[in-house]
Amino acid sequence: MNQKPEFNKHANNAATAPAYLSVWDIEAYYGESYIVQGVSFNVHEGEILALLGRNGAGKTSTLRTIARLGDPQLRHGEIWLDHKPLHEMASHEAATHGIALVPEDRRIIPGLTVEENLQLAQIAPPKGWSIDRVYDLFPRLGERRKQEGVTLSGGEQQMLSIARALCRDIKVLLLDEPYEGLAPVIVQEIAKTLEIIRDQGITTIIVEQNAVAALKLADRAVILDTGSVVYDGSAQEVLEDEKLRAEYLAI
Repeated sequence: MNQKPEFNKHANNAATAPAYLSVWDIEAYYGESYIVQGVSFNVHEGEILALLGRNGAGKTSTLRTIARLGDPQLRHGEIWLDHKPLHEMASHEAATHGIALVPEDRRIIPGLTVEENLQLAQIAPPKGWSIDRVYDLFPRLGERRKQEGVTLSGGEQQMLSIARALCRDIKVLLLDEPYEGLAPVIVQEIAKTLEIIRDQGITTIIVEQNAVAALKLADRAVILDTGSVVYDGSAQEVLEDEKLRAEYLAI
């Protein structure tokens, strides 16, 4: 427990890069409020990482910082993706280099059908999966392609949000509370879909209050507490460590 990961802030050096995505000693703020405090972790290509912690631990802020959304503001630290310095990029540049954030509120565009939401994602290069390939992964979306996106069920909207991200040429999928408000059977369906996405080589970071479901899906886990890393290691170890789960996840 409490394994301290090794990091290399000069991850642009191919000979020494420790991981596909490397987050090194980041500090992020909302105004003057110190939210993320020296967070570091690595994620390997094609890996699913569960980023866990209690409410207010800094999980969503860490995702938003990786996506370079500008709020919170990154004031210290570095973020490297495949030897490229994300910390020097604006959000649209990070997206062009393969970062895709699926936010908790899903942000389906009103007035557009399922297919129009997907088409809009493909307007600007680089393009990712074809819409037909997306429908193969999400047959339910194919059945509802002419339905307005905001009228879908919660689970279907989550599928659409993930599908829309795949329509871009993404390398890292950032998921913020993808299971929120969904029935257990839908959670299982989305988890199976995320496993298929992993098999396609896409790296995934999942923030989720349903920690057990996230841990069952993930290869590794990072646990945050008050904006700092308190655990970095095997997801299975967290599932088996009752004391660790009770202390930091309240489960």
